[in-house]
Amino acid sequence: MDVKHLRLWVFECREPSQEAFKLGLAAAALLGLAHDHIGRWILNAGLLVGSHTITSFLLEASCALFMGSLVLHITSLPQLLLVMKGKENPLLSLLQRSKTKSQILQVQTQLITTGLFTDSFNSSQLLNSLTLPNTLSLKQAELVFLKIHQPTTFAYNAMIRGFTQGSNPQKAFNFYVDMRRNGVLGDSYSFNFVLKACGVMVGSVEGREVHGEVVKSGCGVDVLVVNGLIGMYCKCGEMGMARMVFDGFGVKDLVSWNLMVDGYVRCGEMEEAQHLFDKMPEKDVASWSIMIHGYGKKLGDLARARALFDSMSSRDLASWNAMIHAYIKAGELVAARMLFDEMEERNVISWSIMIDGYVSHGNAVEALNMFRLMLCQGIRPDKISVVGAISACAQLGALDQGRWLHMYIKKHKIAMDLVVQTALIDMYAKCGSLDEARYMFSCMSERNIVSWNAMIVGLGMNGFGEEALEYFASLTREGIPMDDLIFLGVLTACSHAGLVTQGLHIFYQMTNSYKIEPKQEHFNCLVDLLGRAGVLDQALEILDTMPMKPSLTLWGSLLLACRIHKNVALAQVVVDRLVELKADDSGVYILLSNICADAGRWEDAIKAREQMKNRKVKKEAGKSVIEVDGDVHEFVSGEKSQFQFEELDFVVRSLSKVQSFAAL
Repeated sequence: MDVKHLRLWVFECREPSQEAFKLGLAAAALLGLAHDHIGRWILNAGLLVGSHTITSFLLEASCALFMGSLVLHITSLPQLLLVMKGKENPLLSLLQRSKTKSQILQVQTQLITTGLFTDSFNSSQLLNSLTLPNTLSLKQAELVFLKIHQPTTFAYNAMIRGFTQGSNPQKAFNFYVDMRRNGVLGDSYSFNFVLKACGVMVGSVEGREVHGEVVKSGCGVDVLVVNGLIGMYCKCGEMGMARMVFDGFGVKDLVSWNLMVDGYVRCGEMEEAQHLFDKMPEKDVASWSIMIHGYGKKLGDLARARALFDSMSSRDLASWNAMIHAYIKAGELVAARMLFDEMEERNVISWSIMIDGYVSHGNAVEALNMFRLMLCQGIRPDKISVVGAISACAQLGALDQGRWLHMYIKKHKIAMDLVVQTALIDMYAKCGSLDEARYMFSCMSERNIVSWNAMIVGLGMNGFGEEALEYFASLTREGIPMDDLIFLGVLTACSHAGLVTQGLHIFYQMTNSYKIEPKQEHFNCLVDLLGRAGVLDQALEILDTMPMKPSLTLWGSLLLACRIHKNVALAQVVVDRLVELKADDSGVYILLSNICADAGRWEDAIKAREQMKNRKVKKEAGKSVIEVDGDVHEFVSGEKSQFQFEELDFVVRSLSKVQSFAAL
């Protein structure tokens, strides 16, 4: 069959059907008919038949058959598209099937090219697609919104929803205010979206304002809106108002009950949560998971949490993850791993919880092992698991692994947001690659206090204290609100660089100018700073006069300074204080013994060791970590199970002999 006979076959059909045109297009594709010819053919067929349904089908089939994607070659079809209005427009059908921003923007281009963009229905549908979670593009959505002459409730709802999901709840609320100002009436969806925004920004004042509008509009009988009000008040910590709305609504659904129970859990009111949980007419897996989370993570009552977990008739991933998270929160990593290994099915959240748990408890090697295992099982990492792996590299100083993760993020197009960028800066700085850290920092389109802090601490710990202070000065000019963490960071930088005068100035600036109360960590930096500079008496004075009881870490910092400056007398005073605090850290006694030995006071050194033995304090085995060809290896003193131990032992002994001969 040639093209001529194909065309005749289609048009000679007495009642042209979708199947006839479908077969015709498929045959045309196989015959290699040019795109422009096909375009004219579809146009003529559509106008001849006069059916919008069939022409819509033809255009969609053309896109799928000839382009293999949603890219549209319809330059020869403007008349056909202009004929098709509203819901029959095939471009809108393509828009609904678009799964990426790129595909949506292609459809937008065609809407503009054909003049269909000016139709408010079409532009509103485009706006809706640009504000969906998987294709969120708020800048583009805002540009489209501004082009709509008279935005409808549907258009405003899309913008409010989009900015709430895009972590800009204040802007979402501003769109709601603008909607009311322009006389556009809200519906149940409007109230539900804006109430979520109020909850995210913990805006109880704004939430009460919306509550008043809900009552006036009559939407207060809609369970969707009522649940929005309950959720908003719970997130704002106003449990009294949440309970009033809950009790005042007649027909509650399961979501209403779960929201209230979760609200009490969030506020730490577990008795109220348990009371309401027991009264629930029905419970789902989410209800149980909320209570497990409350007892386990919030209260640390693992026994109660596990009892609830074991009593569940069926469990979903959320309940397993909640129980694992509870164990990790309590530092029970072994129990968490055992439960993780029992899971028949895991999602990326399960893996992320374990990776983050290992990192937060200082087991970076196991965190990286878990990340590798996740990749081997074909699980695509999310932002939390990637950030956890990057943080593990930072703890280990594993630069090659960190660089590989950076490349993995780029290759797999994981969102390079503020959290990921800050984690990379922290990793590069702690691994000593300051040029890469500086470059990452300079490339950031926006920065928060955490990203500034990562850069300042990184510079300080690498000996660039003066540069760290320059960054701190730049931060103060940015007008970003200061917190206790940024001062901890800059004090750490001063401590590492030995900048005593500047460190003292910043400490007093924090307390006097910014009215930020110093915590144990700030005093620790100050004592460490003075100790490094040899001003030990002033360091001791700070410990004796600080508003809270000094921690073991603070006394340990001063003890270390005593060794550096060979102050045996003060070291003994510090150890006596530590004994009063019942310190069972072997490092305290070993450090005192070494201080006495350095000063030639061998009897006192032996006495310190005996004191440690009498108190039954055991010395922990030393550990070291090394990265070779992208793999991280951990060595424990006295352990012989390490791979290739005999070869390693032989090399070490050989090097020792070479060193001995060189000394002769």
